[in-house]
Amino acid sequence: MRVLSRLLILGACLTGFSQVQAETLKNDYLVKVKPGQQTSVVANMKSHLPKGTLVEDLGINGWVHVKLPENLVTTFSSTMAFHMEGVQAVGPNRVIKLWNNHELTPAQKEALLKKVQDGGLPDMGGTPPPDNPEIPIAGSGGSGADPLFSNQWGMNQMGVKDAWAANGEGSSDVVVAVIDTGVDYTHEDLVDNMWHNPGEIPGNGIDDDNNGYVDDVVGWDFAGNDNKPYDFTTSVWDMLFGGGNPGHGTHCAGNVAARADNGKGVAGVAPHVKIMAVRFLTEKGQGTTADAVKAVKYAVDNGARVLSNSWGSEGDDPSDPSTQALKDSISYAASKNVIFIAAAGNGHQGVGYDNDSDAKPGVPASYDNDNIVSVAAIDEAGALGSFSNWGARSVDLAAPGVKVFSTMVGNKYSDVVVDIPGMIHATWDGTSMATPHVSGAAALYISKHPQATYQEVKAALLSSVKKTSVLSGKVVSGGQLDVRSLMQN
Repeated sequence: MRVLSRLLILGACLTGFSQVQAETLKNDYLVKVKPGQQTSVVANMKSHLPKGTLVEDLGINGWVHVKLPENLVTTFSSTMAFHMEGVQAVGPNRVIKLWNNHELTPAQKEALLKKVQDGGLPDMGGTPPPDNPEIPIAGSGGSGADPLFSNQWGMNQMGVKDAWAANGEGSSDVVVAVIDTGVDYTHEDLVDNMWHNPGEIPGNGIDDDNNGYVDDVVGWDFAGNDNKPYDFTTSVWDMLFGGGNPGHGTHCAGNVAARADNGKGVAGVAPHVKIMAVRFLTEKGQGTTADAVKAVKYAVDNGARVLSNSWGSEGDDPSDPSTQALKDSISYAASKNVIFIAAAGNGHQGVGYDNDSDAKPGVPASYDNDNIVSVAAIDEAGALGSFSNWGARSVDLAAPGVKVFSTMVGNKYSDVVVDIPGMIHATWDGTSMATPHVSGAAALYISKHPQATYQEVKAALLSSVKKTSVLSGKVVSGGQLDVRSLMQN
């Protein structure tokens, strides 16, 4: 009875936890359990919390995800959670979003709505996403120059062709996890570079490698909880008015490792490494801390050496202990010699700020985990994007992140997200676009130095930058990514 009463108190206090920030989820929590007590606490929670409650051990430093039924309401104090034996901390499961520059301002929304109402534009209402496409068994093949490579100003400026000529285009043994909205794994320029789980037999409905995920052939979808982490997009209308996904993960994946010399489209920085698709952000462009933690752990446990992370939020609530869960997952990656590349953030309402001094620095990029490489965005002239965060202590280097040309869902390619003449012309801009350039560079370096530690990879990235006066005092390295110089190390 003593254990039962404590568990009921925990259930009550979880639902009544004070939501100090708007971007938390109803009745959805992260619970920190004392070391060695996860099994017993999880079992007790599953036995005694209200029917319909989800309880899952995240496998990271004692963190447990607890999601109670949405209609459960109580008024108990959150402090009562600490009366339960084995519980150290409780906090809300927070919302994480894309670093998105494409949502309209209120004035733009009003003008666009008026134009639609006046019959000046067609109704751009959303449509439900299709079923996940099947995962191709064979690639698309092809040979010859990449016809759209000249559109990739960043690749040309960073000297990737010189780096490839001297050191090759990367090793298929090196895996980069694109942790994002998913990847169009059927795309003609990505399909040949998709990671295929060597321990899994496709389509047999069995968890052949006993990793907890059935038929996870190219990765996993933590948002939809299925084995097809496809990059669902929203309509233009939903994207502009609600911050929905325009194919973010697919665009990032192309920057990392679109196939080179296949006579198709573009090329990524490391065009022969493998892309693991790990989806935790939905077509609405958002996910949760719990799913991010699971995504990081999955990628690490399944062999990724580089994690590419073009997402985040503006600051952590210092009174919320559950923010430590994501930090702990990044530390877990470090313990397995995995480097975590993170977007520095796209400012407040698209205006960049200093992550060192702002009350709400971009996270997880500004965390102090030493395996994080935080990335700002520059344009073709080398100037910081107006939206890009910076930080002389917390942002490591800059990379191409303005008008970036890459792969798009459905065998498409572009540097334009949306173009409505006379209203809005949005290009692919963001620290989101800068991050996968650095992820690809890290993978290229690891291909040449497979025994390198994450510390050595990070040091090589920062020491090889092209220093510029614009970036002096703005980022740790004082410069922008230089792949040609990096691969001379």
